Amino acid sequence: MFGEYTTMAYPGRFPTVRMRRNRTNASIRAMVAENHLTPADLIWPIFVIDGDDCREPVSAMPGVNRISVDLAVKAAKEAEALGIPAIALFPNTDPALRDEKGSEAYNPDNLVCRATRAIREACPDMVIVCDVALDPYTSHGHDGLMSGNEIVNDATLEALIRQSLVQVAAGCDTLAPSDMMDGRIGAIRQALDDAGYQNTRILSYAAKYASCFYGPFREAVGSSGALKGDKRTYQMDPANSDEALREVELDLAEGADMIMVKPGMPYLDIVRRVKESFAVPTFAYQVSGEYSMLATAFELGRLDRDRGILESLMCFKRAGADGVLSYFAVDAAKLLNE
Repeated sequence: MFGEYTTMAYPGRFPTVRMRRNRTNASIRAMVAENHLTPADLIWPIFVIDGDDCREPVSAMPGVNRISVDLAVKAAKEAEALGIPAIALFPNTDPALRDEKGSEAYNPDNLVCRATRAIREACPDMVIVCDVALDPYTSHGHDGLMSGNEIVNDATLEALIRQSLVQVAAGCDTLAPSDMMDGRIGAIRQALDDAGYQNTRILSYAAKYASCFYGPFREAVGSSGALKGDKRTYQMDPANSDEALREVELDLAEGADMIMVKPGMPYLDIVRRVKESFAVPTFAYQVSGEYSMLATAFELGRLDRDRGILESLMCFKRAGADGVLSYFAVDAAKLLNE
């Protein structure tokens, strides 16, 4: 029966068409691959702490450490040597420096600013991404200022502007507002232009969801214990998709140069919709909870580490992301360079 079947002509069908021909070996698979992952697609998030030659493990994120500024410089040099073009800095601020207004955020000598200056001097061509939000600096753990139990939008904008200007003065070339206050992109863009920083990029966390996947990150920056309530009045509802497109459209109109979707893998449909709708540089954040799930599975031997890292990152590219923030960035770059 099978022999008779294979002798019949089926133009455009089996046996004339055999999809496995283009999977025969590694060379042909590489040649016909629709998407490619390289170290240039990666941004490496780094947690910074005070001190010298200090390294503290983040218990909720196996293999991730908080590091002092001097070690952050070494990390940036390592990333640069591997072909990773960008790092993103996040501070673990001393609780004694946190207050209701998050005033340490606009201290020109704060932890992020010191790290930015040191890395800029050591790696002049490195893209340095600085988070714009108040949660690492507030005693209540929120991204904005509070009045009673309310996160006040418009008053927060002034604080975000001040934070942005000190970061850019320190050498940051890419601001990444992650606070989700309405109107913050336009306010920051105007302030940057007025101060002569027309070339500073804004990578907007336009579609940032109120997600449980941020838990390990909050431990890493020391805000989890301080957080009062939750962030659902300003971060997006995970049930919504059309709303993300409205957020992106508004941020682009206000002057955003690039767009971030956060979290990553659970929101690949949002990445696809954003890229197809706006055709602008679109990034995704493989957040701490995603990292921790995978890292734990690797440690337990449930998943192959090398294949798991690269496959998880490739899915972002397939969805339409131009790049990915990932705590696996260095491991992935090493695998790709091999």
